[in-house]
Amino acid sequence: MEVKNAVNSLVKIKKEIAKLKEKEIELRDVLIANGEGSHEGDNHVAIVSSRERSTLDMKAVREKLSRQFISANTKTSKHFEIKIKEAA
Repeated sequence: MEVKNAVNSLVKIKKEIAKLKEKEIELRDVLIANGEGSHEGDNHVAIVSSRERSTLDMKAVREKLSRQFISANTKTSKHFEIKIKEAA
């Protein structure tokens, strides 16, 4: 596949994913609005439940720990990022 075609295909797919994500949020909101429990479809059952989640306040952690400690316990890995923007 040519690079130009890959870029065009990626943009198209990302737009489709964005639309599907919006629809997913809308449908999740409908299920959540109907309360916790089991909700039946034709071939599937959606189980809505709530639970608590704890998160670590990294800003507060960084203020309390030394740079040396943070540096010694930080893992670095390589990853690729692709940003898409409209051509000029």
